[in-house]
Amino acid sequence: MTRASQTTPVNDEASFIVEALTAEADAIRRVADRVLSEDSDGWRQAVDLIAACEGHVVVSGMGKSGLVGAKISATFSSLGQPSNVLHPAEAVHGDLGRVRRGDVVLLLSYSGETEEIINLALILKADGVPRLGISNHGGSSLARQCDVHLSLGDLTEACPLNLAPTASTTTQLAIGDALALAVARRRNFDANDFHRVHPGGMLGVGLRKVTELLRFRVGENLPVLADTLVLRDALLVAREAPATTPGKPRRAGALVLVDAAGRLSGVFTDADLRRLVLDDPAALDRPIAEVMTARPKHLGIDDLVRDAERLVREHRVDEIPVVDHDGCPVGLVDVQDLLAMKVVKE
Repeated sequence: MTRASQTTPVNDEASFIVEALTAEADAIRRVADRVLSEDSDGWRQAVDLIAACEGHVVVSGMGKSGLVGAKISATFSSLGQPSNVLHPAEAVHGDLGRVRRGDVVLLLSYSGETEEIINLALILKADGVPRLGISNHGGSSLARQCDVHLSLGDLTEACPLNLAPTASTTTQLAIGDALALAVARRRNFDANDFHRVHPGGMLGVGLRKVTELLRFRVGENLPVLADTLVLRDALLVAREAPATTPGKPRRAGALVLVDAAGRLSGVFTDADLRRLVLDDPAALDRPIAEVMTARPKHLGIDDLVRDAERLVREHRVDEIPVVDHDGCPVGLVDVQDLLAMKVVKE
């Protein structure tokens, strides 16, 4: 029975949308079940084939499968595996030159009988190019022309007519993502590798080391003060501390306090000062250790911008000390810097 024979209230669009989403989710779930119960060897072979690729993963599909293939190719590239897209009809008119020695070609066709894809598979087979196919079952023409094949199984499209490629293309996309992620995992692709291929945009910014954005640096424009000082004296020392680097902002919005060993022991912010003086004007003569935030949230020199964003988001801190491997302050992250970089929002 196709979905066209199922009844959906005409005026209940929300229920219909849920039904369509559920149909696509169910299709992916059935493929996932097949991976565990039937096709684990095929998936391992597919990951082996791509992980051994010394060139590009070339992705090809016709129509909707081709559009999905473009996204799969982009996912491979974003995870460090060079990839490009080959239109199967254009391939036989000169674009076969895009396939080079060392490449692996991923061929998409739900039916496994798409003429342009089968013709391309035959040419690639004759040329000895490794081929990975994805279609509905292992008996398809595409499967017979490929070194490795992954089966989607018989899927019911989310389309009520069971015609428009919906569940099948969603499943193709999910399989492509899963393959790319499995290969990246096999190759121990880490955050540093990800940063190298995503140097721009918010992904790239978040993976930069936090020390790269420090405006306030110890030894330049950020004094560190002994936590044994009286608050009034600490404020005077901070005010008089010269900026050793011309053009640097004179002072940060917080005092950074250290213990006798020079390790971070606390911070005292401008906001802390306002609250304290309003409540108790005589507090200026108290030891700063009594009024500072002891053991403050901080970052290490190996932490990333995204770690700073997380601290701001989870703990609502505006100034974050950065310490070296010995716990000694090296700088201060100001939330205004994160706002300017659009890492956090107001």
